[in-house]
Amino acid sequence: MHIEILTEDKSGAVVVERLVKRLLKQNQIEADVAVRPHRGCGSLPKDWDTRPEKFESALLNLLPAKCRAYNKVYGGTDTILVVIMDSDDKDPDELRRELYLVCKKYARDIRSVVGLCTEEIEAWLLGDIKAIMKAYPQSDIKIYEEYVQDSICGTWEMLCKTTFPDTYESIIDIGYPAIGHYKARWAEAISLYMEPDNNVSPSFITFKNALLTALKDASPIPDQPVRPGVRRTTF
Repeated sequence: MHIEILTEDKSGAVVVERLVKRLLKQNQIEADVAVRPHRGCGSLPKDWDTRPEKFESALLNLLPAKCRAYNKVYGGTDTILVVIMDSDDKDPDELRRELYLVCKKYARDIRSVVGLCTEEIEAWLLGDIKAIMKAYPQSDIKIYEEYVQDSICGTWEMLCKTTFPDTYESIIDIGYPAIGHYKARWAEAISLYMEPDNNVSPSFITFKNALLTALKDASPIPDQPVRPGVRRTTF
C-alpha cells in the first residue's frame, strides 16, 4: 500500500506524517508514506480543468492537476491520496465536500481522504494534552482547560498561552511572519509525543476514522482494467 499526503505547509507535514505512521503501526498495516508540503493553502482555480500557472506552489491551486497526475500514475493500485489543510475561516463541511468533489472527479481510480483541521493545525496539537505536557512541562493546565476543542478562538494563540504561560503576551505581539517559527517549533516538539488514540480534537477524529475506513477498504473498482500484479482498491 502507498499513501500520498498533500499538506499546505511543512509544519502540518511533520504532524500528519507522524500521526499517520503511528496509526498504521497501531493497526498493523504496512504502507509507504510520502508527504508533499506546499507553500500555503491558496484557492481552487475557477476552472478545474485548466493547467496551473508556472511556478505555482499553493496546495489548492495545484490540487486538480495533481489529482489528474496521481490518477494517471496510481490509478487502479493500492494507493490512498490524503489531502490535509486548515479550514481557516471557511465552512468545514462545504470545504470538505468541495475537496472530495475534486478528488473523485480527477483521481477517480484511487481512494481519497480529506482531513480538515478546524481553524488551523494547532487544533490537532491541542487535542493531545499528554503530548503537550511532555513537550512543554511548564504548560498551564488551567489555561488549557478553558479551551473548547475545535472552537474558533484563535487556536495558535491558545496553544501559545498554554505552552508559554509567562511570556505568551510578548510572543503573540510579535505576529507574523515571526510567529511561523513558533508554529514550527510546536509542531515538531508536540507531535513527537502525539498518539492518535489520545487525540480528542473532533476534526482529527473525523480524519482518523476516514483514513481507517480507506485503509481497510479493499473492494474492487467495477469496470476498470486491472494492471498485472496490482490489487484493486476503491475510495
